[in-house]
Amino acid sequence: MVSPGISLLEIDRFAENYAIKHGAKPAFKGYHSYPASICLSVNNVVVHGIPSNYVLQYGDIVGLDYGVELDGYFGDSAVTVGVGQISEMAERLIKVTQKSLELGIEQCLPGSRIGDISYAIQQYAEGHSFSVVRNFVGHGIGRRLHEEPPVPNYGHKGKGLKLEAGMVLAIEPMVNEGGHETVVLPDGWTAVTKDGSLSAHFEHTVAITKSGPKILTLPDL
Repeated sequence: MVSPGISLLEIDRFAENYAIKHGAKPAFKGYHSYPASICLSVNNVVVHGIPSNYVLQYGDIVGLDYGVELDGYFGDSAVTVGVGQISEMAERLIKVTQKSLELGIEQCLPGSRIGDISYAIQQYAEGHSFSVVRNFVGHGIGRRLHEEPPVPNYGHKGKGLKLEAGMVLAIEPMVNEGGHETVVLPDGWTAVTKDGSLSAHFEHTVAITKSGPKILTLPDL
């Protein structure tokens, strides 16, 4: 749906109706009083952007973060996409953030540590001259939207909780073009980059199995 001329509220309405039509519930709506069914974060918005009447413009980038509850279990995922033609910098930021998620997921193995995921994401993003957000992190997920353990996007190999088969984690790197610092706007939700630079966000819900990571939120294209 992301294209020049579409409003964020239109995307939100579709997201809510799609979940309901398929027997699920939007996980975000009403969560700690969040007012919408999807988080839509445009340009310098890092996460938790509230859908509004804003109409997408050529050159924007927008993060779509969507969670649902189905049969008592939660799923959570995010993707950042460009609106029409975007700048080379924005394109690179998106690709690096997506690749950092893939590298983090590769570490989701029994016997590995949370820090292995964190380190893989941080090293790749910072190795391409971007920064990783510290104030928001990934998380466990299952019967609740947010469960233990937290999964930071920065850290040290071999540190943190040991991973076991059966765990399910939401891995979600948030990567900024400039500095890692963020500011939450007066609405209490919308987090933006402190320096006004672009930000990208990717996320998958991942099960840790004896045979390796299983991504539970791959779209059925």
